[in-house]
Amino acid sequence: MQVLLVYPRFPQSFWSFDKAMELVGRKAVLPPLGLITVAGILPDRWQLKLVDCNIREVRDAEWDWADVVIISGMIVQKDDMHAQIAEAKRRQKLVAVGGPYPTSLPQDLDAAGADFLVLDEGELTLPMFVEAIERGETSGTFRSEIKPDVTETPIPRYDLLELDAYDNMSVQFSRGCPYQCEFCDIIVLYGRKPRTKEPQQLIGELERLYDLGWRGPVFMVDDNFIGNKRNVKRLLRELQPWMQAKGFPFHFSTEASVDLANDEELMELMMECNFSSVFLGIETPDAESLSLTKKFQNTRDPLLGAVKRINETGMRVMAGFIIGFDGEKPGAGDRIVEFVEQTAIPTAMVSMLQVLPNTALMTRLKQEGRLVEDMGGSGNQNNLMNFIPTRPIEDIAREYVSAFYKLYDPLQYLNRVYRHFMSMAEPRHVASNRGKTTPKIVKAAMTILWRQGVVRSTRWAFWPHLFNIYRHKPRLLVNYLVSCALLEHFVEYREIVRRDIEEQLQAYLQRQQQLAQEQEEPVAVGSARQS
Repeated sequence: MQVLLVYPRFPQSFWSFDKAMELVGRKAVLPPLGLITVAGILPDRWQLKLVDCNIREVRDAEWDWADVVIISGMIVQKDDMHAQIAEAKRRQKLVAVGGPYPTSLPQDLDAAGADFLVLDEGELTLPMFVEAIERGETSGTFRSEIKPDVTETPIPRYDLLELDAYDNMSVQFSRGCPYQCEFCDIIVLYGRKPRTKEPQQLIGELERLYDLGWRGPVFMVDDNFIGNKRNVKRLLRELQPWMQAKGFPFHFSTEASVDLANDEELMELMMECNFSSVFLGIETPDAESLSLTKKFQNTRDPLLGAVKRINETGMRVMAGFIIGFDGEKPGAGDRIVEFVEQTAIPTAMVSMLQVLPNTALMTRLKQEGRLVEDMGGSGNQNNLMNFIPTRPIEDIAREYVSAFYKLYDPLQYLNRVYRHFMSMAEPRHVASNRGKTTPKIVKAAMTILWRQGVVRSTRWAFWPHLFNIYRHKPRLLVNYLVSCALLEHFVEYREIVRRDIEEQLQAYLQRQQQLAQEQEEPVAVGSARQS
């Protein structure tokens, strides 16, 4: 069996970092970890080829070679996933789809023409698919309500990737999250009981990356890395000596809940394993909104202090914020900006609340008749919300655009980056086998120095900041410049957000006006007849 694995394109987004990737000669931030995990589960007797459409297009010869095409992706990739299905069917190929998007909305992919729906988690449903297709079946749906034991998950097929095209590599230690946030689909897809791999199992994946020559950033893609703190500590205690023996070839980033700040032992272990950054789902500084959306873990301790403790330990904090919760008071955008400035979080992702499939939020809003099916819903930051909020949507949209625009004002951003790095502890370990400084890296650095230090009005702050980082935090200098480089993406993306939201808002308001006129028209006609 000759199988072509296809990963659809992402639209431009907050996380695509397009301009920053161009500077360093990379095509994408992260590889398709789900798809190479699928490749590891498929039979060894099958021949596999993988194409990440974020790197390049599928070639005619690859389409012709394939007996079956397997496509996997998230909701945000839906447009290109549909396009890839259509192309595969045009070429008369059998198509199987899986991943978060098909699992959440299987009817969409069935309507798009997919032959096989391989849903839920592949450790259990992929063997069903393999048996069916080897029996000669040409369609089918495969599901499992049981959550698999991830200690049986094989090492992903990193060898199928074009490694040089990516800025980070990815590994996964756990699936699931113990919390119950109303808007989150992670607990729907993967459950509320975090399942973890064995420490030596994950170290085996890192060993494979090391043997393939990867050095540098590795993202632990867990939606809450510390969901099972006991097992995470087991992992970190075994990971540290392996990292030390290898000369600390990687530095890690991950996602975690804010209660990380309350576990000094855990933060210490992470630092000893060379974790350099963590993404926190803060969502909002408004305690009432956090309680309403059932994000209770963010209400137990002051958020400002939590961010400060994590940062001072030595990890750069990234954070997510949401505007548009029910009962939200006016000025939510300004309160988010104020919080970000107080904590000096450099990378603050702000988005309008989106209702994701099968979540508790969707269930509630559907019962209340507040869903709007033809609006947004892709999870991208330049989409209008896809439900009727409790305050005027135009107020929320304009607050959102204003907040996003302020946060990524070039001078405001660089000042925030500087303050954040100056308050950080330096990394404890310097890699003994760093990758070589390539001409592209040198060119990227020179471009940043020129644009931010000469051309833009940021020049008056840029050079003193750079000098002080070099003088007081020399081990942070490279990571500091990387954060400066991200500004090249944000200054462009904030314009995209403003344009797209304003266009969608105008279209929405025009539809509402038209509906109101249509509802008034019969009354006017009746009144005319009576007269």
